[in-house]
This record gives sequence, C-alpha cells and structure tokens, in this order.
Amino acid sequence: MKVLFAGGGTGGHLFPALAVADSLRRAHPAAEILFVGSITGIEASLVPQEGYEFRGFPVVGLPRRVGPRQIRALVAAARCVLKTRRLIGEWKPDVVFATGGFASASVLVASWIARVPVILHEQNSIPGLTNRIASRFAREVHITFSSSRRFFPRRDHLRLSGIPLREGVAAGSRSRALRLFRLDEARKTVFVFGGSQGAHHLNEAILDAMALFAGRKDIQFLLQSGQKDYDWMIERCRRIPIRTWVRPFFPNMGDAYALADLVVCRSGALTLGELAASGRPSILIPFPHATANHQMHNTEPFVAAGASILVPDAELTGEVLAAKIDELIKNPRGLRDMSIHAMRLARPQATDRLVRAIRRVAEGTDGPQQAPLPAPEAPRRMPRRSARGEHVARQGS
Repeated sequence: MKVLFAGGGTGGHLFPALAVADSLRRAHPAAEILFVGSITGIEASLVPQEGYEFRGFPVVGLPRRVGPRQIRALVAAARCVLKTRRLIGEWKPDVVFATGGFASASVLVASWIARVPVILHEQNSIPGLTNRIASRFAREVHITFSSSRRFFPRRDHLRLSGIPLREGVAAGSRSRALRLFRLDEARKTVFVFGGSQGAHHLNEAILDAMALFAGRKDIQFLLQSGQKDYDWMIERCRRIPIRTWVRPFFPNMGDAYALADLVVCRSGALTLGELAASGRPSILIPFPHATANHQMHNTEPFVAAGASILVPDAELTGEVLAAKIDELIKNPRGLRDMSIHAMRLARPQATDRLVRAIRRVAEGTDGPQQAPLPAPEAPRRMPRRSARGEHVARQGS
C-alpha cells in the first residue's frame, strides 16, 4: 500500500496529516508513505524530522486580487502540477490523502489527471476553496464539524469523523511538565498560545494582562510565543514579577495541556480538537482574518456546550483578558464543569476512521466508486436530434 500525503503551510493542515501517517505506520508497518508540500512551509523541515520522506515544490498561494501577482502565481501553479504529475507517475500511489490548503492544490489536480483516488479531510467549519473544489472528484470527504455539510456540492461521500490528533496530545504528564517547564505545582497554570506561527495581538494582550497579576502567588503562565515574538516576549517577561515559562514552540503539547488549568488561544480546528481530547477549559480569541471568518464559526459548538468563553479579537485588551482569567481561576468548580463539557465534544476515533478509509480505498474494497469529474482527455459527447426531434446517441458514445 502506497499513500501520498498532501497538506501543510500551517500546523493546522500538517499535524492532522502527521497524526494519520503515524497511525497508519503503526497499523500497517509495510505501508509506504510519502509527503508532498511546499519547500517554504513548516512541512519541509518537520516532516523529515518525523521520519517521513518528503518532496518539496515551490508552491505559492493564489492572490485574490486580479493582477500580475495572480498571473505569476497561476504560472507557478501550472508548473507545480506538471512536476507533481510526474512524481505521481513515477511513485504510483494507491491513494492520496489531503488536508487542504494551497500546499495540497497541485497534488489534488495532478491526482485527478492521473485518476488516483483521493480522500480529503476538512478541519474547519467552513471549508477552504481547495477542498470545496476537490470534493467534487474525491472518493471520500471527512469533516470535523457537522455544520460543514452545507458547503459541499456533493453530500453522498461526506463522513463526519472529527479531527485526527497525534497520540501524545491526550497522554501528557503533569509531573513531567512541572519539571520540564520549572513551574510551581501549587499555582494555577494558564497556557497561552496563538498557533504554530504565533499571534502578535494575543501576545501583546497576555503581556499586558500579566502585568495586572504582578506579584500574585496563585497563578503562573506558560507561553508559546512563536519564533518572531520570542526575544521580545522574553525581554518583556523579565520585567513582570510573576512566574512564567516562554518558548517559541512546544513540540510536547500533551505535557503543556496536562499542566494547564486554563488555556487561552486562537480557535483553529486542530487546537479545538486538542482542547476536547485533553479536556481543557479555554478562552477562545478567533483569528479575525481567517478565510470566511471560519475560526469564529469553529468556536460555536464549544461556546454553546459551555466548554469555552469567547473573546472577539476586536475586544481583546490586557484588562479584558486579565478579568476573564481571574474570574475563571477563582472558580475551580466552573473550570471543572468546562473541562467535562470539552471532553464531551471529543471524537477520539477520528484517526482510526481515517486510517481505515485509506486502507479501504487503497485496496479497492470501498464499494462502487463515487462518480468523479470527467477525465480531461475524454470530453463529453452530445447526442444529435433526429428529424422527429428524438435524441439519438452518436455511434460509439
């Protein structure tokens, strides 16, 4: 079984793919796995570190405004499709598993041309453009939120599976985290992060909030700054008299979640899946510039269930954030209830469902194929009309 994985650019697209690849490798050690993505995305460095073969291409996003940049992007995309098509012809995958985003677009087009079956996974409540288009010819489309159904032109191949998570997310160790992060077991821990790339506005707000907690002995902060803000945040934190541990990125997110009494974060689909799996209460600040404002829509089931509190980015200040944090950490029973509500939203079988789907499609045991788009080299033939106005099929059609 040969499986080609496509997706990256951000952790939200890459980490679900890695979770599925890890599970597939454990369940089927003989399976051959190849990742394809952008040479400038995080996948270019992270995928080889995880022990997978990686082929990178000069993938570029498509600007939304018509102009010279869009023309250059389309030319680059066409070249990338040709290179990816050549790779597929040489490697001959049995199935392609894609998590969307511009990093997977060329692979999906090349797979359609080569007639390789495709399985898509959509993480967000509002699907991205790549997955919406590719869903027309995909064999199966697995979604995280039931509200996503209405955005897909076909419904017959949709599967509500949840978001796949890496094995260690829900298996962190609080005692190990205390040693690793040098924090105090007696204090409430607030874990703050803005995703794999960081979030400057959120970083500014939490630093202002921490200044209002200066000198407090009942609270401490675990901060993921992102690489760009790391030096700046370290310097600011040194001037605030409160226990803090700052890192650009936490590869051991399971330990961070295990230690956290409260999480303050953006509301990407992967983050929400991790919050549910680890049962962490949260304050969610959706990224306001996400496509179609999908992060705001992602929060809806968590806020409705009582697992999270929403703070819109436009209302985010240090004072607002400090007040919310203080209110929650002083209410242990409320935090416990939020944790229970978060765990009820988890879909722990998501990764296994996707691995089974990959095997089913790769081995051709998925039943009748869904109707794909017509192949480019076989245009549809139109019937001619007889003199009596009846439709008569052309010979050979």
